[in-house]
Amino acid sequence: MTRPNALTCRSLITAMLLGLSAAACSTSAQTPGAPATGEWRAYASTIASNKYSALDQINKNNVRNLRVAWRQSVTPMEIRRGLRAVTVPFNFEGTPLMVGGLLYTTTGINTAVALDPTTGKVVWADIPPEMASAPPLPPGEQPEIQDGRSGGRGLSYWSNGDDARVIYTRGQEIIALNAKTGQRIRSFGVNGTVDLKQGYAFPVQSATYGNPPLIVRDVIVVGGTASAPGRLVPGNIRGFDVRSGKLLWSFNVIPRPGEVGNESWLNDSWSYSGAGGTWSLMSGDEELGYVYVPHEQSSAQQTSGDHYGGRRPGNNLFEGSIVALDAKTGRRVWHFQTIHHALWDWDLPAAPNLVDITVDGRRIKALAQVSKISFVYVLDRATGQPVWPIVERPVPAGNVPGEWYSPTQPYPTKPPGYDHQELTTDSLIDFTPELRQEAIKIVAPYRMGSLFMPPTVAEPNGTKGSIVVGSGATAYNGAGFDPETGTLFVTSAHAPKVFEMVKAPEPNPQNLWVMNGTANMGPGVFLPGPQGLPDPFKPPYGRLVAIDLNKGEIKWTVANGEGPRNHPALRGLNLPRLGQPGRAATMVTKTMVFLGEGGYEGVGGVPPTAGGKWFRAYDKETGAVLWEMELPGGTTSAPMTYMANGKQYIVVAVGWKGVPGELVALALP
Repeated sequence: MTRPNALTCRSLITAMLLGLSAAACSTSAQTPGAPATGEWRAYASTIASNKYSALDQINKNNVRNLRVAWRQSVTPMEIRRGLRAVTVPFNFEGTPLMVGGLLYTTTGINTAVALDPTTGKVVWADIPPEMASAPPLPPGEQPEIQDGRSGGRGLSYWSNGDDARVIYTRGQEIIALNAKTGQRIRSFGVNGTVDLKQGYAFPVQSATYGNPPLIVRDVIVVGGTASAPGRLVPGNIRGFDVRSGKLLWSFNVIPRPGEVGNESWLNDSWSYSGAGGTWSLMSGDEELGYVYVPHEQSSAQQTSGDHYGGRRPGNNLFEGSIVALDAKTGRRVWHFQTIHHALWDWDLPAAPNLVDITVDGRRIKALAQVSKISFVYVLDRATGQPVWPIVERPVPAGNVPGEWYSPTQPYPTKPPGYDHQELTTDSLIDFTPELRQEAIKIVAPYRMGSLFMPPTVAEPNGTKGSIVVGSGATAYNGAGFDPETGTLFVTSAHAPKVFEMVKAPEPNPQNLWVMNGTANMGPGVFLPGPQGLPDPFKPPYGRLVAIDLNKGEIKWTVANGEGPRNHPALRGLNLPRLGQPGRAATMVTKTMVFLGEGGYEGVGGVPPTAGGKWFRAYDKETGAVLWEMELPGGTTSAPMTYMANGKQYIVVAVGWKGVPGELVALALP
């Protein structure tokens, strides 16, 4: 008999066409190159996280002929059984994977499905037990459609001989499925599930990880967040056996006594601090057997957000660090900290790109980590040594009582920053003299200048706080890499914010400080531009940047989208494209870079003017737009591509305010 929570093709003959989600995968054996078979085996093509495919059936000569091949909801009809209210996210962030003739994805309610890659129809679906037992809705009754979170960024794939598995996380569980049938692997954990609350130094109440697990050398590696009553929880990185689900190791992201880095937590602040792990995606090198973890910021209090660090003095390893772990043991191999004692919510936001580059005639197996502050940290991925010098430079201190400030911060000498960093009056817009004067007035009350200008308290002389780069240039969308030319393609959303600190509300026995103008966990306030423009600084407000990693130089920068060229304040000016500051991800092919404008306003910590519905192909060598199409919504996930039955497809999730998310597949006629 077929298990009740797996749907087969035959049982779906009369089912309505689904809508589906996007998934991601990690595979057990991938290198920085792309699969030669035309598959897309991981969230970013391979676990090297480069979003690259050598497919070129769709090329510069015919890309203008792309058409919509199929569309599906991110929450398929086949998994809506018994749901009177169903979540169909408008901002679905998942990216599918295609391997072995099936397209795998998570869904808007964070389950897993397999689809026919040529039609988008459901082949099988994993129906959780609590949903499988629910009675169907009465005939003619339709569920209420609701918006929601993304439903996860995808899933992973692993195979060894005849054993092929789909691995994904749902709530507090890791789930393992038979890749061909969707049946749960009963020998994995308990009836196909493993509890994510394992691997912490003390019992936790909940634990989640919304990204595809990384699989390296038969080990499932996860990060995530956890909570426990009355205290903060360090976000430990953990490894589980891919066959049995057994917990193999746990890496302490906040070092305990006797461990490397514990000395960077002054006054024993390690003992009560939490977070510091990763909420983002990771990369892996199967040959070396290493996992590369981009770490987030840590915290020493539950009510003061990310911008006050007075209770955790010191440089606070391993926050803001790239850490290489041995996949089999969880042992730290090397680390590099990009920010000391973080106060800005500048987590390392994306999976590192594992790149093979040639620098001064020397071939290097390298790692390129993009960041929220538009630096790319390029390191030897075997040793962690910088490819080009990264130097410590003095940075200003703030004036928040009780705060601890690092006197220096790391600055890469190459490549240069790919968006605004040191904010000065020269950075302000100059479309017209009037707009420039208004921009000067807007920034006048605030401290600005250094990239690492810390959050500050308003002063009697009228200074209100600090202008910083805000939500950050790049988030989980990360970068794509072309192995043929050694070029990194990264997007940036310009989003300056005001960081002003005020005393936390009473009772406040620990004398904490919080960000003004937002809730306690708020990330600051977006800085307005003159006459309603996105911000006071020069565009592009959203950009695509090509960086030559063989030379450490920027090759070109282009605006991503029209931007506010039709704004009344700019009427009559002959301006180029100004760019949309959306959270958009690249996909790199043999000759082109594909990029959308991102999801609707307010999504992903970007300004209210963010996003747009256009999807484009750019020339890899020049940045020229070769083709563009307006989609039903903005692109909310990273695009992917594959070959099925002799035809190349490009698939991306889209959504918009009031427009439920769906996958859109493009192909040539």
